[in-house]
Amino acid sequence: MGSMMVEQSGSKKAKPDRVCVGAVAGAYGVRGDVRLKSFCAEPEAIASYGPLWSEDGTRSFDVTLGPSVAQGFAARLSGITTREAADALRGLRLFVDRDRLPGLPDDEFYHADLIGLQVFDTGGAPLGRVKAVLNHGASDLLELVTPGQKGAVLLPFTRAIVPTVDLAAGRIVADPPEGLLE
Repeated sequence: MGSMMVEQSGSKKAKPDRVCVGAVAGAYGVRGDVRLKSFCAEPEAIASYGPLWSEDGTRSFDVTLGPSVAQGFAARLSGITTREAADALRGLRLFVDRDRLPGLPDDEFYHADLIGLQVFDTGGAPLGRVKAVLNHGASDLLELVTPGQKGAVLLPFTRAIVPTVDLAAGRIVADPPEGLLE
């Protein structure tokens, strides 16, 4: 019995890591369709990655996209056939196995890879940790949690301000504009 337990916990670690590619914004219509927000650079690509998973990995859905609607697409998720079932999924974040995603050029990153990274200034002093990656229309912003600072700091995620992202070392080097972190 003991060895079986070890194998099970070992297989959990072997689960492919997943990247959040979208979220359910609520029900759409009365037949079980959902409003699906896509976090993909090409929004319609969300349907081409195979099954999408809940964060805990207990549920998977095949996705069929419908027309564009406010906040994304009308979409059908396999197994969801009523408005009530669709509404119950509101806020559900959807993940895909990383190996199903296309590789990225050197200067692009999946948001999931940036969250949690430590951020340092060009002199090596810690500035904080990435809490989220936001986009309000212009360019991406890194939301930093900074020790001793009330509220979050938003750092524009541009090559000039963030010259180095070292995923292997788990760190970002930033050169924030004067006065941003005071």
